[in-house]
Amino acid sequence: MNYLLTEHAREALRKRQIEVAWMEQALTRPEVAEADPLDPELEHRLARIPEFGNRVLRVIINGKKRPPLVVTVFFDRRRTMP
Repeated sequence: MNYLLTEHAREALRKRQIEVAWMEQALTRPEVAEADPLDPELEHRLARIPEFGNRVLRVIINGKKRPPLVVTVFFDRRRTMP
């Protein structure tokens, strides 16, 4: 998948030690996709990462842009999925 990263997303990957493959998994094969509650241009894509204890990775993108722009990425401690 073709996408762009904001500087913040690049830093988040590095600082939080999130593998690019995990981000791409959530980006291309999300288990859940949600609209952002405040910004209609943003979408949240979530996926469990088995290699990280099945924690939920949240990738927030601007899907209106082509290619999609990854705004941020983080493990969401509050979110669980069955």
